[in-house]
Amino acid sequence: MGNAIMLMGTSSHVGKSILTTALCRIFYQAGTHVVPFKAQNMALNSYVTEEGLEMGRAQVAQAEAAGLRPMMDMNPVLLKPIGDSRSQVILAGKPVGNMNAREYHTGYSLKAFEEVKKSLARLQKAYDCLVIEGAGSPAEINLKANDIVNMRVAKYLQAPVLLIADIDRGGALASLVGTLELLDEEERALVKGLIINKFRGDVSLLKPAVDFLEVKTGKPVLGIVPHIEDLGIDDEDSVSLEDKKETERRDLDIVVLRLPKLSNFTDFDALEAEPDVSLRYVSDQSDLGKPDLILLPGSKNTTEDLLFLRNTGLEEAIRALHVSGAPLVGICGGYQMLGNRIHDPNHVESNHSHTAGLGYLPMETTFYAGKHMTQVTAKADFTFLGKPFHRENLPGYEIHMGETEFQEEIPHPFCVLEQQGEAYVLDGAVSSDGTVLGTYIHGIFDGDAFRRDFLNLLRERKGLPALPEQRNVHREKEKAYDRLADIVRQSLDMEQLAAIMGAGK
Repeated sequence: MGNAIMLMGTSSHVGKSILTTALCRIFYQAGTHVVPFKAQNMALNSYVTEEGLEMGRAQVAQAEAAGLRPMMDMNPVLLKPIGDSRSQVILAGKPVGNMNAREYHTGYSLKAFEEVKKSLARLQKAYDCLVIEGAGSPAEINLKANDIVNMRVAKYLQAPVLLIADIDRGGALASLVGTLELLDEEERALVKGLIINKFRGDVSLLKPAVDFLEVKTGKPVLGIVPHIEDLGIDDEDSVSLEDKKETERRDLDIVVLRLPKLSNFTDFDALEAEPDVSLRYVSDQSDLGKPDLILLPGSKNTTEDLLFLRNTGLEEAIRALHVSGAPLVGICGGYQMLGNRIHDPNHVESNHSHTAGLGYLPMETTFYAGKHMTQVTAKADFTFLGKPFHRENLPGYEIHMGETEFQEEIPHPFCVLEQQGEAYVLDGAVSSDGTVLGTYIHGIFDGDAFRRDFLNLLRERKGLPALPEQRNVHREKEKAYDRLADIVRQSLDMEQLAAIMGAGK
């Protein structure tokens, strides 16, 4: 098997991440020491490695599919949008500053590519095969000169490229032909095959299209991958959030506030899949209804998202629901919003030096340039909705800017042992009446026992019987990766793929 295969798309959201995940699983099942790679991600869903370094979530799923622990080298550059065409730039797992699009693309990206090459060198030395994901389209002429995630990587490695189109959105044939036409001769030569993704219906009906593509482009169509329902694999970014559909109403109605700069919404994926939960993402007060729980998610710009709640009337609507009995839970930025005040004297996140918080917890948060990133193991010990709650060995991770100080004594729901071995520290806060809870820990609902115990508190409050654990997230993920691999393996000409990769040695 060759040392690398690269997947590019005719546009964003054509399925590059998922097909990269599929190939990682297929090669892993075949006994190949395979590793995923994406030079540059732009996403608000991120993760912290064991080393305390930040990377994109898509490569976390791909690492799991490849039987690996996530590592920064799998995604050395991460751009986290903060608004006004600006992004926080994460290089080699650490923030290096905020830049606008022009500053990054014309002055910094090629410097970042030096870090990309270092990561590639380490991965090539340690693994038999790299499955590389591109971003957007390789034919974006306005960005091409300074692009570091598509053809620059392919040419640097001389990696064979598979070009993917999403037929579900229409125009797949034109987008494949047009993309190839806009590539230069060297780039076009690196494209060794085409994939049509997300097809619904009878594959035999596409034979005329496949024949046309192969004659027109001189490239083989390696396969037609069907649209896969209920995949059960983490979403990459806010584009995927658009795909989330409201489920039918079930025993428990849980609302997530859909903030403009919402980040790490994967925190709630495990809740969404519980059979007794309907999880709704809401950005308008008229859609709030009367939920059993309101979740304030993480945010890449806590101050601006807090002002969004205030300016849209959501703040008062939430307050009315809380007064009538709806509990509130905030994670990371959502937790910071629950306090009395947010300070940003150096304008790290926004132009607002001081902003009043929602006022549910007696605390204030001040933003500094530094960023706290670590994996954690926590113990839960608190009273919520009048009931004691205890759970140990809860894995998660912290990834936030800002330091929170308390203005009076208040119970802390979690006791955290940081991965680096520091002493136990207390995390989060619970209101005196046990109806508001906040924490910095991402992934807290991924724990099967914790999640079910927490949901049972809500069920008991409604007079519903407690349920036993319904799901095993780890086992379900493994099954999802296997299912994805089976479908893609059956859809692609694997012998032709092996030949392409073998020729690329």
